[in-house]
Amino acid sequence: MLERLLRISARLARGLLYLLIFVISAYLSFSAWIRRGVTPVPPVARQTQPAAQAVHGEQRQSLPGAEAGRWSSNVPAGDVLESRPAAGGTVKQGAEIELVLSRGPQRLSVPDLTGKAVSAARLTLEGEGLVAGATLAINSSRGPAGTVVGQDPAPGVELGGGASVALLVALENAPPAWVMPDLVSRRYEPVRASLEGSGFHFASVTFEPYEGVPSGTILRQAPLAGHPLHRSDSIALVVAGTAGATP
Repeated sequence: MLERLLRISARLARGLLYLLIFVISAYLSFSAWIRRGVTPVPPVARQTQPAAQAVHGEQRQSLPGAEAGRWSSNVPAGDVLESRPAAGGTVKQGAEIELVLSRGPQRLSVPDLTGKAVSAARLTLEGEGLVAGATLAINSSRGPAGTVVGQDPAPGVELGGGASVALLVALENAPPAWVMPDLVSRRYEPVRASLEGSGFHFASVTFEPYEGVPSGTILRQAPLAGHPLHRSDSIALVVAGTAGATP
């Protein structure tokens, strides 16, 4: 009985061995059939187009139009960025390999920002791939306050992506100003006539006796001499003498 069991076990072992050999042989044969005529894709990144085509030898290359390439600040325009399939992969001999070419550094045209509010100008630049640089406020009659009246670089200039554009922004129109003259020791009546004739007005004129100074002589003033004076400002004077006295 034991001998019979041993013979059966031996036959089963041989059968399993034959099956294992068959599976391995089938796998190797199938793998060899699959890989027949397959070649690895060589690295061609950063090479010129002719050099990349020479490396691929008999493989057919597909070159998409320039608009299908990609911007690159590291690879010169016209050189190869990558291949599809990628380097290191495998491809059947004679199959097509697509070469992705560099378009070089991205170049963007500066938009015309004149007349735009600062916030709108910044959004416009961001939409174009640029950024707002230094912003300088200036007195200008070329546009309403808060709008762009100048830019650097000018519209139409081409820049790389992320470059900055400086803005000149109009300030509120400041009223004209004069320098307050020194009125002390001058005669009140002609001074008042001259200033009122120029559009200035007086807030108060106070008379007070002052020994040794002729009546009608200006003793003190506000604003003080040298201060800026606008037509909207009020002038106050202290004059020697009494109210209603003839200078």
